[in-house]
Amino acid sequence: MSATHIHPSTTLPRHSKEVLLKQKGCVLWLCGLSGSGKSTIANALEHVLHDKGRFVIRLDGDNLRTGLNSNLGFSDEDRLENIRRTAELAKVLADNGVIVLCSLITPRGHLRDLARGILGDDFAEIYVKADYATCEARDPKGLYAKAAAGEVKQFTGKDSSFEEPQEPDLILDTEKLSVQDSTFEVLEFLRNKGIAS
Repeated sequence: MSATHIHPSTTLPRHSKEVLLKQKGCVLWLCGLSGSGKSTIANALEHVLHDKGRFVIRLDGDNLRTGLNSNLGFSDEDRLENIRRTAELAKVLADNGVIVLCSLITPRGHLRDLARGILGDDFAEIYVKADYATCEARDPKGLYAKAAAGEVKQFTGKDSSFEEPQEPDLILDTEKLSVQDSTFEVLEFLRNKGIAS
């Protein structure tokens, strides 16, 4: 899907930037239902990694929809474009040695495959797992109450399906794991991959 740049790149090579940052660029793609804990875990990870001297950028689905993706709705076509744009942005950042934390619902397998296809080996799929009833009970943004009242259309898990990842790189079951435990699991994952110690 990637196109050839019109002008050949004359920027510093990726390796030089990774040496400077003392880390490897990568994209941790946190997917799961609204309220499963994606943004909360990404926020905690950002703080811990920052304290360890790592350069991290968080791309949150809600925040992206107020700027870069503000012209997109929740149709199948718009969801695909939302993921495509986010993955392309994450690719630029990872190519510059940044650890990127993407927290987006990414409800279907073909959307996650799209992100994986754009990001290649930099992509790590992390399934933040919690069932609909648990997320509805948490309802941090009040979206489940609005969906129950018919005020939110195409709500994932209710009107629009969520396909569980079949072979994610990591599963964080937030019905059982605390935010602290989930963060530790991701840090261990990064250590094992040699991305950040």
